[in-house]
Formats: sequence, C-alpha cells, structure tokens
Amino acid sequence: MTFLTGWGRTSPSPATVARPSTCEDVRKLVVEASARGVVARGLGRSYGDAAQNSGGLVLDCTGLSSWSFADGVVTADAGVSLHELMTALVPRGWFVPVSPGTRQVTVGGAIAADVHGKNHHRDSSFGAHVRALTLVTADGQARRLGQDDPLFWATVGGMGLTGVVTSAEFACVPIGSALMRVDVERTRDLDETLAALSSGDDRYRYTVAWIDLIGGRGRGVLTRGDHVERGSLEFAPRTRLTAPPWAPNGLLNRATVEAFNLAWYYKAPRRKTIFQGISPFFHPLDGIDGWNRMYGPRGFVQYQFVVPFGAEETLRAIVGRLRGMPTFVPVLKRFGAGSRGMLSFPTPGWTLAFDVPAGQPGLARLLHTFDEWVAAAGGRLYLAKDSRMPASLMPLTYPRLAEWRAIRDDVDPHGLFQSDLGRRLRL
Repeated sequence: MTFLTGWGRTSPSPATVARPSTCEDVRKLVVEASARGVVARGLGRSYGDAAQNSGGLVLDCTGLSSWSFADGVVTADAGVSLHELMTALVPRGWFVPVSPGTRQVTVGGAIAADVHGKNHHRDSSFGAHVRALTLVTADGQARRLGQDDPLFWATVGGMGLTGVVTSAEFACVPIGSALMRVDVERTRDLDETLAALSSGDDRYRYTVAWIDLIGGRGRGVLTRGDHVERGSLEFAPRTRLTAPPWAPNGLLNRATVEAFNLAWYYKAPRRKTIFQGISPFFHPLDGIDGWNRMYGPRGFVQYQFVVPFGAEETLRAIVGRLRGMPTFVPVLKRFGAGSRGMLSFPTPGWTLAFDVPAGQPGLARLLHTFDEWVAAAGGRLYLAKDSRMPASLMPLTYPRLAEWRAIRDDVDPHGLFQSDLGRRLRL
C-alpha cells in the first residue's frame, strides 16, 4: 500500500498503485480490480481527494506517454503532461488550447477535471477542444468516443468516475512568439476590479486578476494579454526556487501573507504594458518546485467557487468575510460559456479561488457559510480543488447530476470506478 494525497496534502489515504504503460495494461487492471474499485491518477495536482482510492487500486497513468502532432491536432496518451506538449509545440509555433495555472497536468487529468484557464471567457474549457477520446470502461472495453456521445460529456469533468481515459485528440492554437504582450493595471477595490474586467476582458484572449483578500477590500492587479504576433519561439522554463521540505506549520500566516500582498500590489505598475514569457504569465508557481510544502505538514485548503453574473453581492460578502484570513494568491476571473460536460465546473459568472493553510481557527465554519451562500446564488464549487464539500451540496449546485448518474450507472452498474472524492460526495 502507498499513501497518496492531493496537492493540498490534507487527507492521505492508502491504496495499491499500478503503473500501466499501454491501453491493454489498463484494460487488464480494470477487469482484475477488487470490489474496492479503481481510479486513474496523473501528476496528482487535484488539490483534494479526487485521485485517491482508499483501500483500492489507483492507476498511475503517467506511463501512458506517447503522442503525435499533425495539422494543428495533438493525439496524446492520457499520461502526457501539458509541460511536455508545450516544450515541443511552442518552438513549432503552437500552444495548447487551454492551460490551467500549472503545466504539471496530464491530458487525462485535464479532461477529467475539464480544466479552465485565463481564456475561458473566450475559449471555454479544455473539454470543448477535445475531438475524441478513448475510454476504458468497467467491462474492460476500450471505447472511442466523440462529442456526439453522451458518455463523452459525462467523462469530460466526470473526475475519472466513468472510466479511464487512455488517449485523446484535441486542436491547438497557432502562435507567432513565445512572448506575451501583457497590460498590467492596479485597482483600488473589488468594485473597480469587477468593472475593469467587465469592460475590458473582451479585448484580450487571456485575463486574470490577483486580489488582496486579507484587507477585505479586494484591491487587485489585473494582467491581461495575448501572444505577441512575431518573435522568438524559444521556450525553456526553469525552476527558480525549491520549497524546503522542512517548512513548519504557520510559515504562511496573516503577517507573512499581508507583507507579501503589500509588496505584490505596490510592485505592480498602476497601468503599463509589459512583455512576459509564457511560463511567468501562465504558470508563475511552477517556478517554485514543491511550493505546496510551504504550508507545512498540515497542508492547505483551496476553495474555488463560481457565482453567476448578477450575484456580485455574494462575491462581495465572501471577500468581506475573508478579511484577516491568510489567503494566499487569490485569483478572480470571468467565465464565459461552459462546455457540455455534465459535471464541468465553469459556467458564466465570476470565479474566485484562494488557498488557506489548514487548521486556521474558524475555517471550517466559515467555508460552510460560503457553501450556503454560493448555493443560494446559483453557483458551485470546483471538484478538482475540493477537499471538504458536504455531499448535500452536490445536487443543489450541479443541476445535471442526475443525468450524469444515469449514464455512469449504465456504463458502470456495479460501481467499479471509485475515489475518495466520489465516496465523500456520494456520487
């Protein structure tokens, strides 16, 4: 047995881990799995317990590692990382259609979580760009699915609970440079941040706002940009720092986070155009190896929610209640149209994500209050980031849950595909 955790390091659980290297390996392991079930795992960047299966089997799919590229389309095994793809594609003048805040995500994980990025307001989430995928189902079959198949959309955003994705095809984006032209703007408070995003986002392919939650006002730094039309295509991201393995609990506290926020805010220009590489623009935390260790052995909780446009008062209330809480690197974005994934997280509205060190006094009660506010506003929480949501919230916030369950039960009538998240949320 191997103990596994998510990126937040909060809920370790033991499982048997196998590392298949072919689709046939996956088929055999699925057929032979015990009653405790099986779930796929990539690079372990889900923050909570989505890629854990206590007492059961976990398939480390990073051994599924072949890929090819032709005519703007990638055909990749599920274990290929976005880092590997970018390293090869950017020098050829291509970029992945959607990149989350880290390159250390596999293709299979990007589909299972239907990941989103800074371009969601224009380009939707990763699943919208997938043309076809191969899924090993509970009967051991390897099924090729296209967007016309309901099982395809149950799998996109389905958190690995419909089967094991072994490969996929998706379209990429042509680019002329590895540089980004970025407009940086400082805002005084949350209302100014929301107004700037609402009025200006459509002029940019990529937008995001960092906001200061510890002060309770929501002042922010907006970074919005696009690929430079022509320039160098060199892409060689480097790890600048390594987080110490011995970081104590409490290193990220109110005082240290407040000092960081102050420096981050005033370091940014009031309004200026700058040029950045792909890595610092899209994946700044990838430059710190093992940055999750900075929270100490207790780990941290990431809370990400979306509320629809028109529910700004809920967003304001949450920002106000977080005053004084050591929330690290909070980011605010506008979502556009969601994909057709039945359990996909993004939906038109405002999404806010923030990290809090585990064990903060009153944190559990505070997040429970936020759960109720988000549900009442017609929003939802992101399953790939969640580690503590109650099961009662799922049917209230994911309106297509019953539809997803019907398809899942049809393809997996005995519940072979299991995860700690699935059991916790009674999926």
